[in-house]
Amino acid sequence: MTETISLGCRLNIAESDAIAAALGPRDDLIVVNSCAVTNEAVRRTRQLIRQAHKRRPDARIVVTGCAAQVEPERFAAMPEVARVIGNGEKADAALYAPAPDEAKIRVSDIMQVRETAPHLASSFSDRARAFLEVQNGCDHRCTFCIIPFGRGNSRSVPAGAVIERAKALVGEGFREIVLTGVDVTSYGADLPGSPRLGSLVERILRAVPDLPRLRLSSLDGIEVDDRLFDLITQHDRVMPHIHLSLQAGDDMILKRMKRRHSRAQAIDLVQRLKAARPDIAIGADIIAGFPTESDAMFANSLKIVEECDIVHGHIFPYSARTGTPAARMPQVHGRTIKARAKMLRDAVTARHDAWQRSLVGSVQPILVEHGGHGHAPNFAKVRLPTPSRPSGEGRDIGSREAGAGVSVPRRCDGDGGPYPVGAIVPLRIAAIENTILIGDTP
Repeated sequence: MTETISLGCRLNIAESDAIAAALGPRDDLIVVNSCAVTNEAVRRTRQLIRQAHKRRPDARIVVTGCAAQVEPERFAAMPEVARVIGNGEKADAALYAPAPDEAKIRVSDIMQVRETAPHLASSFSDRARAFLEVQNGCDHRCTFCIIPFGRGNSRSVPAGAVIERAKALVGEGFREIVLTGVDVTSYGADLPGSPRLGSLVERILRAVPDLPRLRLSSLDGIEVDDRLFDLITQHDRVMPHIHLSLQAGDDMILKRMKRRHSRAQAIDLVQRLKAARPDIAIGADIIAGFPTESDAMFANSLKIVEECDIVHGHIFPYSARTGTPAARMPQVHGRTIKARAKMLRDAVTARHDAWQRSLVGSVQPILVEHGGHGHAPNFAKVRLPTPSRPSGEGRDIGSREAGAGVSVPRRCDGDGGPYPVGAIVPLRIAAIENTILIGDTP
C-alpha cells in the first residue's frame, strides 16, 4: 500500500486508507492528509512533511486534506512538496501521478462541492473495525473552527450507497462499522425527503443483518432526534457508546463559540441516555481556555465532566486558528490554558479509572483486533488472554465457530492471540494493568 500520513480526525484516517487502496502499492509516493483545526495542527503537518522527505528523499510527496485546502500556497512553497491537492480532488487517483506539465496546486472551491464520495467510505484494512463515511462538510460556523472552509458545506451519501458499502465491508470480514463524517448528525438535510441519521441507522440495521456491531462517531447532541435516541438506547447492535461534541460546560462560552446547545440540554441528554441504557459510556470533546473564559466559566466546564459522567474525554487546549472569529477575541494566557487542560484531563482520568474498576468482574463481548487486544461494546480497551496457540497464516473459516456464541469473520490472519481477528468473544474482565483492562475466559 502507498504510504499515507494522516493528521486530525477519524474521517481523515478513513479517507487516507481509501486513497492508499485506490493508489495500490507505490514505493515512490507519500500522501500527507493534513489537518487545519488549529495553527498547531498546520505546524505539525509541515513538520511531518519535512521528516518524511528526510526519511525518504526520493519519494514524491503529495499533500491533501483540510490544511492543503485552506492554505494551498503555503504548502506548495515547501521544496519537499511535489503537489497540493484539495479535499474536492483527493479521490482522483490520477492526480497523484507525476505529469510533465502539472500544476503544483489542484485545489478548487470546496463550497461549490455538492456531493460526497461514497467510494471514500472506507476502513482500516488491518483491523476488525471499519469507518464508513456517510457525511462530509459542515453548515455551522463555530467561532473557533476553520473546518467548514476546508471541507465545504454539509453533504450526505445517499442511504443506498451507504448500505451497499456496509454490505461489502461485512463481506470482507469486518464485524463493526463506525459511521463517520464531519458533522454526522446533520446527515440527510441535503437529500430528497431530508432523512435523519436515525433513519439511516435503522435502514442499515435492517438491510445488513449480518453486521454484529454498529457504532456512531462524534454526535452533536442537539441533533439527536427521537428515532436515533431510541436506536442508541434500545438496539443491542448499536453500541452503548457515544461521543458528544460538547466543547464547553458554560452557557456564555457556548454562546461565544456559537454552539447550538446549552449546558442544561447537554446534561439532560446524558441523563436520559443513561436512564434508558445504564451501560452506555459517554465521551466528549472539551476545549480548555477558550477566549474570555473566566475561572467561574471554566469551573462549569470542569463540573460537566462529572455531571455528564464523561469517561472517554478528548481535551483540547485552545489554540487560536487564524481566520476564525475566536482568534480576534480576548485570549486567555497560555499558562492558564495549559493548567486548565490538565485539570480537565485529570477529572476525566478519575472518571475513567472509576468506570474501569466498575467493569472488573463483568463479562464483556470483545471484538478481537490485531495486536492482542480488542474493544468492548462500551469502547473499553481490553487485552486478550495470553495466546494458547502460535500465530499462523490467515485461514478461511465459517461464519460461526462452535461454542460460547463466538462469531468470527470469514477470514482471519491469526494475530488476535488465541482468537481469530474479528471474532467477538465473551471475556471476563479480570484486572486492570496500566489503564488497560485484562480479559480472561469466563
